[in-house]
Amino acid sequence: MNKELYVVGIGPGAYDEMTLRACNALKNSELIVGYSAYIDLIRAYFPEKEFYATPMRGEAARCRYALEMAAAGRRTAVVCSGDAGVYGMAGLVYELRGESETPEIVVVGGLTAACTGAALLGAPLTHDFALISLSDLLTEWETIEKRLDRAAEAGLSIVLYNPASRKRKDHLRRACEVILRHAEPLRVCGVARNIGRESEQVAVMTLAQLCSYEADMATTIFIGNPQTKTIGGRMVTPRGYRDV
Repeated sequence: MNKELYVVGIGPGAYDEMTLRACNALKNSELIVGYSAYIDLIRAYFPEKEFYATPMRGEAARCRYALEMAAAGRRTAVVCSGDAGVYGMAGLVYELRGESETPEIVVVGGLTAACTGAALLGAPLTHDFALISLSDLLTEWETIEKRLDRAAEAGLSIVLYNPASRKRKDHLRRACEVILRHAEPLRVCGVARNIGRESEQVAVMTLAQLCSYEADMATTIFIGNPQTKTIGGRMVTPRGYRDV
């Protein structure tokens, strides 16, 4: 009897951005569990499957359900946007299962927005970078601000997830103000929105311009390091190969 639970990253744009391994994991599953918005992205591609969806903040409930179904022998997959281990459900699934050996958890990597968005913008992450979420739902803003400050002080490129929502309209501006303590207003930045979807958009701008940019939850923000520049309208962070 199969007792594996797949935790699958479906990429930012669902089917077109999905890895072959992720696609095969879903094809081999009877039941697909996930956040309702992510289920909607893939439902049409797997019409023969059974789906179980919960709304935002229903993460624990759906992961428990998936664990129960997998432990009972049903071929089950939990889907996450991007990569399951980057702000995804992989950690929660392990926490809820604990030290039990059943079901076996198989994490299937996906394409996180930092990678896919960077490819659209050019090459902004070819040197060290920090990845920080601006959502204060699970992390206090004071902690987020400290991480932003340290990353900017260290001269890292910075990728921001969850930069704004209906309840957090000013978080991106506040983040930019923190970064401006250590970065010049003309620092090269970029945005990628609705990555992998029909309404995909990208733009390159300065840090000063980014302060007033109207982002949403589907936007990924890229803030360059002191060496980042534009080449042919693209955002490029040199690695230093030409200096060797």
